[in-house]
Amino acid sequence: MKQCVSLHIVILLLSGFLASEVSGFSFPVPSIPHLDKATKAAKEVSRAQRPISDEEEYYIGRAVAAKILSSYPLLENRALTGYVNLIGQTIALHSDTPQTYGGYHFAILDTNEINAFACPGGTILITRGMISATRNEEELAAVLAHEVAHIHHRDGVASIKSTRWTEALTVMGVEATRSYTPAQVSQLVRIFEGSVEDVFKTLVVNGYGRSQEYQADETAMRALSRAGYNPASLRDFLLVLAAQGTTTSGGILKTHPGTAERIENSAHTMPSGKSDESTALARSARFNTALRK
Repeated sequence: MKQCVSLHIVILLLSGFLASEVSGFSFPVPSIPHLDKATKAAKEVSRAQRPISDEEEYYIGRAVAAKILSSYPLLENRALTGYVNLIGQTIALHSDTPQTYGGYHFAILDTNEINAFACPGGTILITRGMISATRNEEELAAVLAHEVAHIHHRDGVASIKSTRWTEALTVMGVEATRSYTPAQVSQLVRIFEGSVEDVFKTLVVNGYGRSQEYQADETAMRALSRAGYNPASLRDFLLVLAAQGTTTSGGILKTHPGTAERIENSAHTMPSGKSDESTALARSARFNTALRK
């Protein structure tokens, strides 16, 4: 709040300085050095308030994905990976954020653990166990839609401690090009590593909050409907997991609202939409071929 007031004051001062005549009254026009200082002050306040940019989010997401890949190996199955990307890209195109700075990328982690992770910026990692747990393409699309929704809402970068971002902006300053001292470079590296750790802990250890999960479910169901999938497939898959009593150490199932609560919430927020029978049969055949069922 203090920053916002400061910004308004700076803008008002600039307006007064730049006006040479208003209602018959003359105002002194400041010298260029004074104007430069006022402009720089406004930029500093404005920059201190700005959110993480799409480009910054992309590079944080890449680092988070690399950290996850240090624990889980990638599945070397080009056909299955291509199939997952086909579904994922279809969902992404029909989502509320069809494009990101670096684009959407989908990869499979070679583990039986039932999990999926949405790294900031558009990288989505789904486990072999999660794919095997789905019964059809509709449910697989629902899982991917849920992760795409987290990227749309920027839930990953939201987990970065605000103090880290404030510190980073303070170090970076307002100049487009500037040189940093070794100490400042070290400080920025530490901030970046801490930011990556914040997101990693949320994705893998702690999970998202209740409101974030409900919001992601609702957004996912809308994307499913627009893409021609049955939005009820998300609820159907949650019912399967609930029946199995499935738990994970993090990711899509490590959430504050329980699976039963998410099922109930989805019933109240589900949009209309259902895939036609011929399309469903074609998708079923494609799913069985990809998974060799």
